[in-house]
Amino acid sequence: MTGFSNAPGSSVPKSPDRPASSQLLSNVGTAAADFRSRVASLTDADVRAPSRLPGWSRGHVLAHVAGVADAMARQLDYAARGETIELYDGGSDGRNRAIEEGSVRSADRLRAELDAALDRALSAFGDLSDEDWHAPISYRDGVVRDGGLALWRELVIHATDLGTGSEADSWSPQFCEHLFDFLSARVPAGVRVRLQPFGMAPRVLTGNTGTQTFATTGSTVSVNGMATDIAAWLAGRTPNLGSLRAEAAADGIDLPKLLPWPSGIPAK
Repeated sequence: MTGFSNAPGSSVPKSPDRPASSQLLSNVGTAAADFRSRVASLTDADVRAPSRLPGWSRGHVLAHVAGVADAMARQLDYAARGETIELYDGGSDGRNRAIEEGSVRSADRLRAELDAALDRALSAFGDLSDEDWHAPISYRDGVVRDGGLALWRELVIHATDLGTGSEADSWSPQFCEHLFDFLSARVPAGVRVRLQPFGMAPRVLTGNTGTQTFATTGSTVSVNGMATDIAAWLAGRTPNLGSLRAEAAADGIDLPKLLPWPSGIPAK
């Protein structure tokens, strides 16, 4: 799949939270292989068991991840024609219906559907030229690269949601950096959060304005801790709260309340 008709020629800046296309493709492939390994031996009883997501079984998680992979492959299919299409067939209702229907299937069928969806998505991303990564898609009013980042996020985060041994403390520094950037949209307007991950450069998240290297002074909530725990907190997962500390004006405070996941906010 090369030569997308509407792909702009400008390049995307490379940074720790925006990996080069080849690195992103490798990250997605590694995450897909890890996710498959997490579900390879699950039984029917295992997929009926609760996941770490409230109200969802592991079957819900598997059906959702398969749906995301299919949805991203569908985005690329249409981008190759110079067209865009809604992320899920049937919109959010179609997404929710597919997850509920898939959640009650057998472990073998869920694995087969997941494998087929991941194979389709990985093949589609693997066929891209450098220019194709910048073709428009409807997901977050972004480009193909945003779809690749989304699939990477879904695979890594939902691997921990399965509760089969993967924990947020295994997330790579690059993945944490990416979450700091993407999830800056969860910071409410008028709030500034200074992240101080151990062993990494501090950065500031400000409501509606994204992230920046810390270079300002003023009233700021500082969140200190392991990068993986800060990333887990931003992602709405349970961090090791013993490693996180929030401060304002040198006083310990509760961690700031965050906005919902930024699925509906256009890509930057």
